[in-house]
Amino acid sequence: MLVILSGVAGAGKDTIKKELIKRMENVESMPSYTSRPMRDGEVNGEIYHFVTKEQFEEMIRNDEFYEYDIHHNNYYGTSKKVLNDKIKDGKIIVKDIDVNGTQDLVNLLGREIKIVTIFLRVPKEELKRRLEERTENPNPEDITLRLNRFDYEESKISLYDYVLKNNDLEKTVQIIMTILENEYNMTH
Repeated sequence: MLVILSGVAGAGKDTIKKELIKRMENVESMPSYTSRPMRDGEVNGEIYHFVTKEQFEEMIRNDEFYEYDIHHNNYYGTSKKVLNDKIKDGKIIVKDIDVNGTQDLVNLLGREIKIVTIFLRVPKEELKRRLEERTENPNPEDITLRLNRFDYEESKISLYDYVLKNNDLEKTVQIIMTILENEYNMTH
């Protein structure tokens, strides 16, 4: 089963994903491939497989992705091989993808595997605060870019099975754990 978490940058997708993996034994992350540079504290292969822009473009030419997108001038993509291997093992894969990638994956894979889509909402003001707190010297252009994306992403929430307001991490994680258990039990 594939679980897609979406929401604007700063909605808490990574934090929630880590909590689900920690607390549920059958849940695994689905690392995306990206051409963006590694940030402090990141481990290659954990949340992202880091490759160069040239390597990523080579993978595109070799048809190795179910979907890929360019965000803030970097590529992000879902590897066919990695996803298929994990699904075969009966895992619940949690992946964060933007609204466009979600639509692509549901169209591509919706008949073959069970996909559960969850959209995390955050009020715009709260989002601005989180983005500003993310780094010591926030880049105003970067924050504006991400906030501009907010309205676009919000306009796509009808695509999702579940829409949750993430203003209390513990409550959100508990709700998502219940959703995953119920959805997984329906298919097994």
